[in-house]
Amino acid sequence: MAQEPKTVSGLREAAEITDQAIDAAVDVVLADLATESYPFTKGCVLDHIETLGTNTRAAEALTADKPVWKRILIRTAILRAHPVKG
Repeated sequence: MAQEPKTVSGLREAAEITDQAIDAAVDVVLADLATESYPFTKGCVLDHIETLGTNTRAAEALTADKPVWKRILIRTAILRAHPVKG
């Protein structure tokens, strides 16, 4: 049986992606919502549009006036996302 693609969290646990790379991805989303993808290290690319589109709480947080809440929910969505090799 084929393995499911790893989540960003799984890649972080395997030390394939650093906390700094995850923080940078969060910063990119918060700075420019039109950014479609973010290149992680080791050739992994995260599709921000899909990540936020499949996580309603994170999408709702983008309209909130609470910066810390927004950052936490975006980071959680990114940690649960499945980046692709590319």
